[in-house]
Amino acid sequence: MNTPKHHLFVCAGFRTRGDAQGACTKKGSLSLVQYLENELVDRDLEDVVVSTTGCLKMCDRGPVLMVYPQGDWYGNVDEDALDDILDALEEGTTADEYLLTK
Repeated sequence: MNTPKHHLFVCAGFRTRGDAQGACTKKGSLSLVQYLENELVDRDLEDVVVSTTGCLKMCDRGPVLMVYPQGDWYGNVDEDALDDILDALEEGTTADEYLLTK
């Protein structure tokens, strides 16, 4: 396996007992993972990996997505935001409208 160029982490709000019960999950973060996986295939982005995480502690800004290795954190992510974020990844920029970090 080649090292991925980007690793996208989607908050799934898992807590210590393993239950997905956080704000991001309640706001639909898990359904965004499937949308994201489909978009990666459609865009032929084979060098991008997606993982779900435990709570990223930004519940009021969720769903939250973090891009590694850039360290960009995005909030209030929905399908439109994912499209913009993927466009930015392809262009080597950031989707500033959703960016939580600078």
